[in-house]
Amino acid sequence: MKKYSSLLIAVLVLAFAQVAYGAQHRVTSDQSLQTLIDNAKDGDILLLQPGTYTGNFIINASITLRGEGDDNNPITIDGNGKNDAIRIKAPHVTIDNVHIRNWGDNLTNQNAGIYIEKQASHPIIKNNNLKGRSAGIYVDKSHYGKILNNKVQGDNTMRPSDRGNGIHLVMVKHVEVDGNEVWHTRDGLYIITSNENRLTNNFVHDLRYGVHYMYSYTNVVSDNLALNTRVGYALMQSKFLTVTNNQSINSNDHGLLMNFITQSTITGNYISGVEQKRTVGVLGSDGKGMFVYNSLFNKIKGNWLSNAQIGIHLTAGSEDNEIKNNSFVNNPIQIKYVSNREQQWNGNYWSNYLGWDTDNNGFGDVPFEPNDGVDKLLWKYPEAKLLMNSPAILTLRWVQREFPILKPPGVMDTTPLMSPSFKPTDSQLSAIKEFDSQYANTSAVKEKS
Repeated sequence: MKKYSSLLIAVLVLAFAQVAYGAQHRVTSDQSLQTLIDNAKDGDILLLQPGTYTGNFIINASITLRGEGDDNNPITIDGNGKNDAIRIKAPHVTIDNVHIRNWGDNLTNQNAGIYIEKQASHPIIKNNNLKGRSAGIYVDKSHYGKILNNKVQGDNTMRPSDRGNGIHLVMVKHVEVDGNEVWHTRDGLYIITSNENRLTNNFVHDLRYGVHYMYSYTNVVSDNLALNTRVGYALMQSKFLTVTNNQSINSNDHGLLMNFITQSTITGNYISGVEQKRTVGVLGSDGKGMFVYNSLFNKIKGNWLSNAQIGIHLTAGSEDNEIKNNSFVNNPIQIKYVSNREQQWNGNYWSNYLGWDTDNNGFGDVPFEPNDGVDKLLWKYPEAKLLMNSPAILTLRWVQREFPILKPPGVMDTTPLMSPSFKPTDSQLSAIKEFDSQYANTSAVKEKS
């Protein structure tokens, strides 16, 4: 019996080895790539030589397509202007170091440069360069994937709403999206109904939304850089998110948007330069460093929000959040908050706080109230700004100070910090330095609406 057991184990090991370490086949562009894919066995590696491979390739075995070229001698998959350039139907498929071009642009049919189906678990998509009009990499219900170090470029001659997303995840779990660059697509990274995934170290720029979450739980968004977007990070209808150490620089509407977000942690993020230029003077159109809408029971701690028209805007019942150790710097309006319930925060830094710290404990001696009834009046009736220095406005502010009972509810920081608590991470410092050197002296590229 022992002899037969040993023999069975040896057979299983040999079978696994054949899958894991299949044959290698060197492929040239004058061969039929689809025929070679169809004849390949699990574990085989097709080594693509420089050239153009035209077709819509379907992969039904656990194989690797690996390009043996570089940017000067690329391996190009040409989708012939239709459907998907590569469609993966088998698990454990790797696509490595190829250029993918000219696939279909039908958003209804979900055309993509690389389309990964439900049964195709554990895909590895790495080091590829994609350029097209619809989705770059579309992962549909496939789990345990890795999407690493790819470049995905859309077509900026199209309206953003007509383009696909750079990397599109639908109903996936345990997918790692790391080190990718995405630009000129609709949204950079789009995640819907997907749980327990990680989005890290990605560079998304010149887009509508950099990172867009919908109906997703228990995901990590960390150490990403969003640049020149309408919204850097759009988090919507999701729970248990961990959003940490990200950068959003030079966005148009919001650096970070929270819409129906609950029980999430938003910490250590750097948000700077949020200005709505196209609708100057339109009520409610100001650029917001952070916009919090109907979001409760979140931890918003240790973030930097600077040079936005409004530092943070809370509305629609956004209460019971822990907002602490954030730094609000050089925002003309630090907070916009209209509600019938007062909020008390503690331990944030405000660049326009004029109090003292006589006991040198690091906190201001008097609370900070960034807004009063006059601010709320001006939000509602912006034309009243003409009266800012009038005796009537000065009298109203005096009445509110002397008779607090007449002051409408707002935000009070009971222990304002005397110096910023934010300390950029190494990755943030690197991203900020790169932005300063490459973009600070140039006009920002803004998407067409």
